[in-house]
Amino acid sequence: MASGIFAVLDDIAALMDDVALATKVATRKTAGILGDDLAVNAEKATGFLADRELPILWSITKGSLVNKLIIVPIALLLSAFFPIAITVILLLGGCYLAYEGAEKIIHYFGNLISKQPHPVEEAKQARPAPDQEKEKVKSAITTDFILSVEIVIIALGTVAEEELSIRIMTVSAVALLATVGVYGFVALIVRMDDAGYKLIKGSSGKGLLFTLGKGLVGALPIIIRILSVVGTLALILVAGGIFVHNIHYLHTLFPNMPATLKEFGIGLVVGLILVGLFSIVQSFRGSPKPTAPERKAESNLQ
Repeated sequence: MASGIFAVLDDIAALMDDVALATKVATRKTAGILGDDLAVNAEKATGFLADRELPILWSITKGSLVNKLIIVPIALLLSAFFPIAITVILLLGGCYLAYEGAEKIIHYFGNLISKQPHPVEEAKQARPAPDQEKEKVKSAITTDFILSVEIVIIALGTVAEEELSIRIMTVSAVALLATVGVYGFVALIVRMDDAGYKLIKGSSGKGLLFTLGKGLVGALPIIIRILSVVGTLALILVAGGIFVHNIHYLHTLFPNMPATLKEFGIGLVVGLILVGLFSIVQSFRGSPKPTAPERKAESNLQ
């Protein structure tokens, strides 16, 4: 009896060793996309009131966990029975990321040229804060879903030849690490200024703690601006990588061009095309009819 228990424990230990090794390899393979995931989600989780940052980040984290619970079993099933569906899902997700990244770039340069807020931004500013929060949380969870698909697929590819139990445990571990690691680090970033203020308050206005506190407070706006730029570029780069790795023609296109430059260029071109097509569709729909309050305001002016 005792020997049987020890044999089971030995098998479990061997399985854990295999999973740990496979997880290490898979994490190394997904390191690049995890970095992009961090940049994108850090940019999306900032810009709120200080007392709302952590609750909103927690909402996004819960959404990310739900994403993983949906993606991991579906990816395992599709990889076994219908692998072409994974490629289609990745390409659709790449289109979404490319569109979002290109739209941000267009808005940025449009605002820079006009030196005025974009009409969409003005509309967003006029909405109540809860609506802004819900919209940004929804956008962050949607983007997380697409990036999570990419992470899970890459992790699954590294253990494709392993036993089913090792595949399941490895992909699940990578998915959990992606959520905890990324959003844990984002939480540290968005609370930098609070930590800095506490250090300043407890330093009596001088000394190492005061200098460190001022550094944290001053660094946060710079980090947020950097993350905003890096996050936008990461959206396009990830999208381009999806297209290049899953479309043979694009993979063989410009063989002498650096891979990063090619992926970014393809992602940007696809994104600009999608933004243009979406704008054309919107123009055909026409401008929305004025609401009752707007009609009343117009009649009062007349």
